[in-house]
Amino acid sequence: MKAIASILADGFQPSPLQDFCVADFNSSVLVNGYACMDPKLVKADHFFVSGLHLDGSTSNPFGSSVNRITVSQLPGLNTLGLSTVHVNYARGGVVPPHIHPRATEILTVLEGNLRVGFVTSDLDENRLITKDLREGDVFVFPIGHVHFQQNVGHGNVSVIAFLSSPNPGVITVANAVFGSNPSMANDILAKAFQVDKTIIDQFQLHF
Repeated sequence: MKAIASILADGFQPSPLQDFCVADFNSSVLVNGYACMDPKLVKADHFFVSGLHLDGSTSNPFGSSVNRITVSQLPGLNTLGLSTVHVNYARGGVVPPHIHPRATEILTVLEGNLRVGFVTSDLDENRLITKDLREGDVFVFPIGHVHFQQNVGHGNVSVIAFLSSPNPGVITVANAVFGSNPSMANDILAKAFQVDKTIIDQFQLHF
């Protein structure tokens, strides 16, 4: 059993075959990620980025801002299975229900009070797993699960999180369902949500 578990783990996140693989954004080679830059051309700046500590603007409908550091901003992350975000929330601000299709996320509250949660799969009856966090608390969102965060305190909230992919991706549920391009047929959505088509039309106008 231990050997099988090891094989499964290695299959999900393979071990590097070299010291590093700095992303070559100019390469025309198509791989699962980015092609590797010639190691002889690699410099310290390929492994460095600044500004994660800066607070973003929360003057938007969600009342939150997400400062992402993925392989796109830090090419040295390529193939290393890691990225990070710094999130700010105004009072009442949210990061709406979303999915990271390629990463588990572990979040630490730096300041304030934050409600977090994720929904289990249909195999576990779509249960909501939720917790109110304070400064210094840590919470993990399993890969592929719909999850959210909400500022439930009286002041601002700041968190830092790490994700187990250099390019974790984000699928915001409402955007994906009502804002796809081209639009998903409203009769499909009407049946899915058990509402009239006119209600679906109204939702789609917002996205």
